[in-house]
Amino acid sequence: MNDADSPLTHPHRTGLRPDPRPRRAPGEAVSGGFPASGAAGADGLTLWWLGQAGFALRHRERLVLVDPYLSDTLARKYRGTLFPPTRMHPAPVRPEDIRGVGTVLCTHGHTDHMDPGTIRELLPHNDPRFVVPRAERARALERGVPPGRLTGTTAGERITLDGITVEPVPAAHEDLEQDGNGDHRFLGYVLGIGGARIYHSGDCVPYQGQAELLRDLRVDLALLPVNGRDAHRTGNGVPGNFTVREAAELCERASIPHLLCHHFGLFDFNTVDPARIREELRGSATSVSWTVPSVGQAYVLTPGEAATQEIR
Repeated sequence: MNDADSPLTHPHRTGLRPDPRPRRAPGEAVSGGFPASGAAGADGLTLWWLGQAGFALRHRERLVLVDPYLSDTLARKYRGTLFPPTRMHPAPVRPEDIRGVGTVLCTHGHTDHMDPGTIRELLPHNDPRFVVPRAERARALERGVPPGRLTGTTAGERITLDGITVEPVPAAHEDLEQDGNGDHRFLGYVLGIGGARIYHSGDCVPYQGQAELLRDLRVDLALLPVNGRDAHRTGNGVPGNFTVREAAELCERASIPHLLCHHFGLFDFNTVDPARIREELRGSATSVSWTVPSVGQAYVLTPGEAATQEIR
């Protein structure tokens, strides 16, 4: 495990720069406008974890949401079932209070990633472009995404929106799935924003060729789910994700300097204790540095500058 005060280097990266490790911005709570943290300076990125797989990223005037689940849609839909998805914490911000969103990325069609409750409440005060897997276009329209604001995509393509690049890659949840046209149902996205390259895997487990693909895409920061998987959950309709160890190993193999963990702490049947996440990462043999974030907390990324301290 890397020393928290040392800049991280990877032997496979060329044109090396210090990694953009997220630094906690003390005292700055999330709000609907997602203002840039003062600690970000004029050109830094501010990132918030919204719970589950949801994130907000702010660079200058650009605001991007990825997989925002900010409603109680699932609790209403699955009340009384074996795994009732009751929130363990409230949404850090109400979707109806959000302003200024330019882009919403959905990695796949599961409700905690493409949430009709959040979509419905965002639209009266925002006019974002929605990027979704082309294989899930019909579901996105069903969930309330306006046809004129919808961009479908699949692995291997590249999209530029408002100065942000989006490069979709396959995701395996728990398998790689394609529709009859060969479009992937589950995607991850590599975002180029504010000088950083950030990989959000969507819901995913390791698959052959994944590390090599990501190494070629020169990712700086990986946002990976770490709630794991088991036969009981999978057999009852809850497909899984990376284990903590698998997430760290993927970063090591793909030469990704920093891991930020997510997809824990929202539903009691599908989580992992953050203390255990930290313990496993501290015991990991990889050289990857890491962050276990707090919901709603602002974090700052300053590409091209080494972070002086890592908050774990």
